[in-house]
Amino acid sequence: MQTQITPSFRDTPEGREADAILRSCVHCGFCTATCPTYQLLGDELDGPRGRIYLIKQMFEGQPVTGKTRLHLDRCLTCRSCETTCPSGVRYGRLLDLGRERVEAAAPRAPLSRLQRFLLRKVFPYPALVAPLLRLARMVAPALPSGLRKQVPKEQSVLEWPADTRPRRMLVLEGCVQSVATPRTNAAAARVLDGIGIQLIVSKDAGCCGAVSHHLSATDEALAFFRRNIDAWWPHVEQGVEAIVITASGCGTVVNDYGALLEHDPDYREKAKRISELSRDIGEVLSDEGVVDQITFSTGRRVAFHSPCTLQHGQQLNGIVESILKRAGFTLTDVPDDHLCCGSAGTYSILQPKLSGKLRENKLQALQSDRPELIATANIGCQMHLAGTSDVPVKHWIELLDEAMA
Repeated sequence: MQTQITPSFRDTPEGREADAILRSCVHCGFCTATCPTYQLLGDELDGPRGRIYLIKQMFEGQPVTGKTRLHLDRCLTCRSCETTCPSGVRYGRLLDLGRERVEAAAPRAPLSRLQRFLLRKVFPYPALVAPLLRLARMVAPALPSGLRKQVPKEQSVLEWPADTRPRRMLVLEGCVQSVATPRTNAAAARVLDGIGIQLIVSKDAGCCGAVSHHLSATDEALAFFRRNIDAWWPHVEQGVEAIVITASGCGTVVNDYGALLEHDPDYREKAKRISELSRDIGEVLSDEGVVDQITFSTGRRVAFHSPCTLQHGQQLNGIVESILKRAGFTLTDVPDDHLCCGSAGTYSILQPKLSGKLRENKLQALQSDRPELIATANIGCQMHLAGTSDVPVKHWIELLDEAMA
C-alpha cells in the first residue's frame, strides 16, 4: 500500500512504525472473512481493511471525524485478521496507533470520556474491584434473573502450596482475576507444585496495563508496564525460570512489553527480557510434559473456548486442547472456534449490543455438542460467557487441578 504520511508524524518513531505496517498491506481482503464485526454488520469500514484505510487517511492528514472513531471503537482487537493475513500485517499495533491519534484529534463527549476514565481508574485496582464485587453480590438476589446471573459467584479459596521447591516461577496475580476468580492462580500453583515447581507472587506487581493500553491512555499504560518490570526484576536477577500468566489477555500485553518500551532507554533491555520470560500456563505445562508426570482421572465432556488473545494474540492455538485431551477430557466440537466471544476487555461494557450478539453466537457454538462444562483461558471470557451460559464456565487449569489423582 502506498502512503503519504504527513511529515510531522512520519518523522516520529510511531510514524515510521505505522508507515511500515501500512505498506505491508496488499488490500487482499482475506481479513474480512474472519472478522467478527464485519460478519455481523457487513460494512467494509467495520472490517480490518476498511479500518486500515481510515487510519491511513488520518495519518495522511485528512479530517478525523466521529465516523472514524465509531468504526475504530467497534473493533474487538481480537487479531483474528492477523492469523488470516498472508502478508503479516501487524493490524493490532496499527489500531493502537490509530486510536491514540483519534483520541487527540476528535475528542469524545464528556459522558464517554467519564465512562472510560472510570474504567481505567477502577478495573486495574483489586482494592476497588473487591468492595464493588461484594456489593454486587449483596444486591444480586433483588436483581432481575438476567442481571443476577451476570454477577460472579464467590469462589471458595483453594489452598496455595506451602512447600518450597527447587525450581521457581513468578505468576502475575491479575487485577479483576485476583478477586473475582482467585482459584485460577491457586490451581496453577497446585498443578506446578506436583511437578516440583514453586509458583511465587511479587506483591509489588499490579495490573498488566491492558485496560489503559487499549483505552489509549498511553502514558498510564507505560507506567503499569514499568511498575511490573521493577517489581519482577529482582526475581529475574535471582533466577526465576519464567513469568507465568494464567489470563491470556494479560499474557498478550506482557509479551509486547519489549516492543512497547523499545524507545525507552531506561527500560528497553529489561522489558525485552520480561517479554522473553512471559509464558502462558499452557506453554509451561506443555513444555514440562505435565500430563506424563501426573496421573489424571477424568473423562468429562468439555467445550474449550480458545480466547482470541491465546490463539491470535499469542499464536498458541491448540496447545490447551492438546493438554486436556492427553489428560483424558473429551473435547466437544465447537463450530467457528476462531471467532471472538465479545468480551474483549472493556468492549462488553462499551459496545454492549455487539458484544451481546457475539456472546450469543459463541455460546450457541460452545453448547451445540452438549458439553458438561465450558473451559477457557482468560478471566474476561470466563466472566462474560458465564453471565448467560446454561452450563458452568471455568478456567481450564482448574480442571487439571480437580482431576489430579
